[in-house]
Amino acid sequence: MPMTKAIVVYDTKFGNTEKIAKVLAEGIKAQGVEVDCVKVGEFQINKLKEYDLLVIGGPTQWFGISKPMKDFLDKLESAEIRGKKAFAFDTKLKSERARFAGSAGKGIEKRLKKLQMSIVRPHASAIVKGIKGPLEEGMEEKFKEIASEIAKPIQ
Repeated sequence: MPMTKAIVVYDTKFGNTEKIAKVLAEGIKAQGVEVDCVKVGEFQINKLKEYDLLVIGGPTQWFGISKPMKDFLDKLESAEIRGKKAFAFDTKLKSERARFAGSAGKGIEKRLKKLQMSIVRPHASAIVKGIKGPLEEGMEEKFKEIASEIAKPIQ
């Protein structure tokens, strides 16, 4: 049986989302899954068919998905990803009015569902303390746990 493969595709502005993407990639790899981790603009869509799990995330900007991530998601419509497993994540500011803060992860997940992908776990947000970060304490540990959780369905 061929080894399962995962890819983490991310957008980042100040490096916080990249940090979470790398934590996810390391956590998935620790579960014995081959994994690649690439920034959104550096990936060829036609290679997606090689992967069993797509992990896609970016910073929450203007209450939603960043422009580079939106462009990437638009291209997914032409890729052979129907039925593949997926997980969406984001980084966002902690807000007293959290429901008004928006979530890139929520938007990404919605787009992945529309593409008929199988969501292995509801989207998750890593909280950043300020616009440029840093990540709130405990976020990296939280996403290590999420990584082992999302790697299980593809093993």
